[in-house]
Amino acid sequence: MATQASNHPESIYDFTVKDAMGNDINLSIFKGKVLLIVNVASRCGMTNSNYVELNQLYEKYKEHGLEVLAFPCNQFGDEEPGSNDEIKDFVCSRFKSEFPIFDKIEVNGNNSAPLYKFLKLGKWGIFGDDIQWNFAKFLIDKNGNVVDRYYPTTPPLSIEHDIKKLLGIS
Repeated sequence: MATQASNHPESIYDFTVKDAMGNDINLSIFKGKVLLIVNVASRCGMTNSNYVELNQLYEKYKEHGLEVLAFPCNQFGDEEPGSNDEIKDFVCSRFKSEFPIFDKIEVNGNNSAPLYKFLKLGKWGIFGDDIQWNFAKFLIDKNGNVVDRYYPTTPPLSIEHDIKKLLGIS
C-alpha cells in the first residue's frame, strides 16, 4: 500500500506514504510548509513543461517553505510504466529535480491511494472526484489543508501567485 492514514484524517499530516525508495514518510514532517502535490508521468505530452516549471517554483520558493511532492502514476495512457528507480533516475538526471519523488500510486478507482482519496474529498465543482490526467495539482496550506486543485493543463507557473500568498510573500 502506497499510503496509510488514520481512520478519520483531518489533514494531509495524518498520512504516511512511501517514498521512491520504499521508506515510510509521515507527511507531518512537512508541517509549516506550503505543499504542491502532483501526480506525475515521464512519458506524457505535458512532462517537459510541467517538470521545468515545477523545478522553477521549487528553486525559487523552497527557502520560503515550498515543497513539491511528486507521486508517479501510470493510470493515464500507460505514461509512467517504469520502476521507481527508473522514474527517479529520469526525473533527477533529465530535469535535475530536487523535490521528493514518491512511490508510484493509483489516484483513481478502488485502488486509489488513501492520500488521493482524501485530496479529492473537496467540493471541486466541475472537477468531480476523479483526477482527469497526469499533472493534476493540489495546493496545501501550512496547516495541511487542501486549499485548491488545478487541472492537469494548468501550468505550474500560473499558480505562483497562489503559492506566494500562502507563503506570505507579496
